[in-house]
Amino acid sequence: MPASARNALDVGTGNGLLAAALRERVPSVTGIDIDAAVLEYARAETDRVTWLQGDALTYPFRPASFDVVASVATIHHMPDLESTLARLAELTVPGGVIAVVGLARSTRPIDFVYDLAGLVEQRRYRRLASSWEHSAPVVWPPPHSYADVRRAAARVLPGARWTRLALWRYSLIWTKPSL
Repeated sequence: MPASARNALDVGTGNGLLAAALRERVPSVTGIDIDAAVLEYARAETDRVTWLQGDALTYPFRPASFDVVASVATIHHMPDLESTLARLAELTVPGGVIAVVGLARSTRPIDFVYDLAGLVEQRRYRRLASSWEHSAPVVWPPPHSYADVRRAAARVLPGARWTRLALWRYSLIWTKPSL
C-alpha cells in the first residue's frame, strides 16, 4: 500500500472485514457490494467506512478515484476477468495500487500440489480455530484457472506481481504507472 494513500475502495466488501482493516491505515475507505443485507451487517460493525450498495463494475465512480483498490474473494464472481481488471485499473490513480486475493481453478500439476497443501492447512485451521461462515454466495469451481488469471493480468495489468497461495487462492498486486 502506498504510504501516501488517502483513499481506498474495497470491491465486494461483504461483511466489511477488509474495509475495516484498510481504514486502520487509510483515512477514507469505501466498501461496495451488491448485497444489501451483508452491507447492513458491515454498517453495524463500523461507521468509519463509506458503505455503498452497487456493482463496482458499473457504479459511477470517477476514473482515477482511489489510491488503493482492493478485493478479496470477489473477482471470480465477476462476469469477465479482463474487463473486471480493466475497471479496477481505471479506478486507480497513477501510482496507486490494486491488491487482489482471488480464487481460481486448478488445471496444472503444480496447482494440485498447492491444493494438497491447502487441504492440510484447512484441516489444521479447523482444528485450531472456531468456524466462521461468510455470507457470500459460493462459486465453485471458480470460472477462471490460475493460468487464466496470470494471462489476463499480463495483458491488462502489465508488470503485476502474481503469487499462488495455499487454500485455493492467489494474490495479484499491481502499481499503476505514474503519468
